[in-house]
Amino acid sequence: MKKEMEKETTGIPRRDFLGNISKAGILGTLAALGASVPGSSAAAVLQSLTAEPAEGHVFLTKPYLQLPNPDSMTIRWITNKLCYSWVEYGEGDNTHTKAHHVIEGLVDAHNRINKVTLSGLKPGTKYSYKVCSKEIVDFQPYALKYGETISSETYTFTTPEENPDTVSWLIMNDIHDRPLSIPHLMKLNGSDHYDYVFYNGDIFDYQTDEKQIIDHMLNPSTEAFASTRPFLYVRGNHETRGKFRGELKNYFSSKDDKGFFAYQWGPVFNLVLDTGEDKPDDAPVYAGIVDFDGYRREQAKWAEEVMRSAAFKTAKFRVVMMHIPHFHSGDWHGPMHCRELYAPLFAKYKVDMVISGHTHKYGVWPPSAEHPYPIIIGGGPKDGSRTLTKVTANKKTLNLTMLKDDGTEVGKYTINR
Repeated sequence: MKKEMEKETTGIPRRDFLGNISKAGILGTLAALGASVPGSSAAAVLQSLTAEPAEGHVFLTKPYLQLPNPDSMTIRWITNKLCYSWVEYGEGDNTHTKAHHVIEGLVDAHNRINKVTLSGLKPGTKYSYKVCSKEIVDFQPYALKYGETISSETYTFTTPEENPDTVSWLIMNDIHDRPLSIPHLMKLNGSDHYDYVFYNGDIFDYQTDEKQIIDHMLNPSTEAFASTRPFLYVRGNHETRGKFRGELKNYFSSKDDKGFFAYQWGPVFNLVLDTGEDKPDDAPVYAGIVDFDGYRREQAKWAEEVMRSAAFKTAKFRVVMMHIPHFHSGDWHGPMHCRELYAPLFAKYKVDMVISGHTHKYGVWPPSAEHPYPIIIGGGPKDGSRTLTKVTANKKTLNLTMLKDDGTEVGKYTINR
C-alpha cells in the first residue's frame, strides 16, 4: 500500500474478511449513507453485505482487462472503500498519463467497483499501467474530504492490431464455483500465444454475493492472466439464479453493456448469445420473475440484423459462442427454444462453427443434416471432464483443439477457407 504522494508501488494486501462482501456500485454507496438510519430494513440488508477488512483501505481485486480494441482498453478493479479512482498509464514503461471515468461531466467517484476506459491508444502497442484509488471519507455538497490513496503494482498489456491477419483465444466453461480450475486449465496452454480468454457461461452455480464473484472468478483470473490479457464473458443458465443475479453485470464490461454482443478480431467474426435458462419461464422455481423466451426472441431479431451486415458476410470465419447448445443437449425447453429461433438463422447465414458448454460432456459434432456446421461442446466442472478449448485462425484456416484437464487432446476440428 502507498500513501498519496509516495512513488513506490506494492501488490495487493492480504484480505481478512470479517463479514460478507458488499454489493456493487450504488448499493455500496447506499449502504455507506443509510446503514445507520434506524428502522431502515433496506439499509440493514446493505450493511450486512458490506466488507470490513481488518487492514483498512485495500484493493479487493487486482485490475482486470475488458473490452480490448485497437484504440482502447477498459480496466476494472474493486476497492473495499468508497473512492475516487483513476489509471496512470503510458506507452512502453511509462505511466505518465492519467485517465478516469466521466459520465455527463461528472467524474466517477464515491464508488467501489471501478471502470476506466483508456482511449486514443495505438494499435499493436505495449502499454504499462497501474490503478489508484483515493478514499472519500466524507462527501458533503460543498465539502469533500479525502483519506488514504492506494496504488497497485504496474502491469502491461498490448492493444490488438488493426485488422490483424491472425487471432487466437482460449475458452473455459462450466467452472461451477471451482476457482482452482481456472489457473489449472490455463496452464494447459503452456507458452502458446493467445489474444484473449472467453468464459462461456456457468462459472458459478448461482449468484450469492460479491465475495463469490471475487474469490471464485476475478481473483483466480487475475492471478492467471487477466491483469495482462483481457477476457470476455457470457452468462450461463446458472448465473441467472440467486439473489445477486441482477448485480452480476456490474462487474464486467461488454459491447454496449449488453449480455449479448458481436465483435470481429482479425479473420473471425464472433456472435455471442445469452441463452438464458434451460427450463420454461413458468417453472415454479422461477416464481414468475423471469422472461427468457422474450429475451431470446429479442436476440434472434438482433442476430439476424448482425448477420445481414457486410462485416459478417465478408469475414473469413463466422463463429457463434453460446452457453446452451441448440443440439446435442436434450429436449428441455431452453435448448429447444434456441433451436427454434437460431438454427434457421445459423444455416441461412452460413455460420462456420458453434461453440457451447452446458452439458458437462465434451464433444465435437461435425456438420449434419440438422446443423450444417460443427458444434463444439466443452466439458464440465469435475476432474476428468474439465476442458480448455483453443482456437487459432488466419485468413485461410481456423483450427480448434480441446484439451482435457490432464492435457490430453479430446477434440479437434479444422475449417479451411
